Amino acid sequence: MSILIHGNMSRGRSQKGWAEAFHSFSFGDFLDPARMGFARLRVLNEDRIVPGAGFAPHDHADMDILTLVLAGRIRHEDSLGTVSDLVPGMVQLMRAGSGITHSEVNASDREPAHVVQIWLIPDRAGGPPSYQTLHLPPGDALIAAGDGTAPLHLGSDSRIRLAQPRDGTVSRIVVAPGRAVFVQILDGMARMEGERLVAGDGLQLTSTPPDLHWQSDGRMLIFDMPA
Repeated sequence: MSILIHGNMSRGRSQKGWAEAFHSFSFGDFLDPARMGFARLRVLNEDRIVPGAGFAPHDHADMDILTLVLAGRIRHEDSLGTVSDLVPGMVQLMRAGSGITHSEVNASDREPAHVVQIWLIPDRAGGPPSYQTLHLPPGDALIAAGDGTAPLHLGSDSRIRLAQPRDGTVSRIVVAPGRAVFVQILDGMARMEGERLVAGDGLQLTSTPPDLHWQSDGRMLIFDMPA
């Protein structure tokens, strides 16, 4: 299928008491053999974390992991010695490489945190782990890429673009030959022919879809990856 819509209400859901998470692809206790990832994109989670709670130290390897903060404040600590506080409008990239240990917790004792967590499979296993952060720009921007053209440096031939369309505008998303694209709606509402798209919806694309017509201001992440 050239276009597959991941509806926000059809995502997997997990509730831990200290966090509520929605999973576009199989993760943790949510297992759907038809949703084991797409191209280089393996995990796309939307997490809400209660004050003072979070993910205790745990290990990763051979994965590029991004965390985008939508609300609240996240504190990241890792075995490289990094201690970083992330606020809304910031994104971090942790390339796990041959292995890294990290924790991520809600740094506030009063306000909940709302984040999007993304895992991308790198082209090659191993290599030294690394960590970067970025304050998102006010408009459209390429935020991460594997070819050195973006502030955050991925370990695969992939690109992640932030688009921030305005009410009444039209977004055209082109899927080039040999590529695969995933679009995640972060905010706003758009229509794609007869389909209504809202925050939390995703588009899994192997060919160029109809244009998106925005009925409010919006934000979306566009993942362009090898097919």
